[in-house]
Amino acid sequence: MYEHDYDQPEQLPMRRSRRTKNSVGPSRRGRLTEREKARLARVREEAYSDPVAPDGADRWSTWDRADQGPVPRPDWVVTELAAVDHELGVLKTGKEADVHLLRRGLPDGPQVLLAAKRYRSSDRRDFHRDAAYLEGRRMRRSREMRAIEHRTSFGRNLIAEQWAVAEFGALSALWSLGAPVPYPVQRDGTELLMEFIGSPDGAAAPRLAQLRPDPDELHELWLQLVALLDLTASAGLAHGDLSAYNLLVHDGQLVLIDLPQIVDVVANPNGEYFLQRDVRNVAEWFHRRGLPESITDVDGLIADLLTVARG
Repeated sequence: MYEHDYDQPEQLPMRRSRRTKNSVGPSRRGRLTEREKARLARVREEAYSDPVAPDGADRWSTWDRADQGPVPRPDWVVTELAAVDHELGVLKTGKEADVHLLRRGLPDGPQVLLAAKRYRSSDRRDFHRDAAYLEGRRMRRSREMRAIEHRTSFGRNLIAEQWAVAEFGALSALWSLGAPVPYPVQRDGTELLMEFIGSPDGAAAPRLAQLRPDPDELHELWLQLVALLDLTASAGLAHGDLSAYNLLVHDGQLVLIDLPQIVDVVANPNGEYFLQRDVRNVAEWFHRRGLPESITDVDGLIADLLTVARG
């Protein structure tokens, strides 16, 4: 233990004098010396700085300080606090966030690849579409709501974190329902770590938009999509921005990604519109690839999904 180093106070009388009307702050018996101030500053700095990670890693695991994914967790999730993270490169850049490839593991233990989605800071993001998606989401503090409504710097940073919170919550809910989505490992601020969908060598699974499936494969993928939409609607949710670009195909299976703008179909005044737009957008891709409209029956599908979403 350190002994605090104080200047010696002047001798005080046994009985304290009454504080005057203009007295400011609590009475003090001494002042910190410059040496003690410097020592306390070093202690604070060391407390808030992360120790250097070993073996060339970029950081220690942030598992202990993050919101953690739903249970039961897959066996591959690394939860040990002695684990470290290695940055392996950028998988995708976008208007709202960049996705990086990350390897987490113990120096002499199991390793796992993760996708690290990092929402951009307020000075780099484009928030022109936020209002419609944020309808139906409310924050408890009126100060935060005012900051969001007026798009102050503080409010824009809150919106960035709201996107991460919304996507983490949506992935957690859909994963727990058995939907084909990446497992959400953790959320720390505006960073979301999730299951990497791809090969062990770090090659990401292709997007549906990149594929040219034959007729049988196309029909099978459509059936998978209908089942996915039905499951999502059963939770009262719509993707909000669904297209062939945010559906991956891994080992013949569709995987839904990019869910920050997830919409509550009932609570959001635009919920029904977003659900209808999701279905029509992705159905149009299937039509262009040759799937007959008689099979997709878009209007009938939308009606069924709205019935399911309303409960």
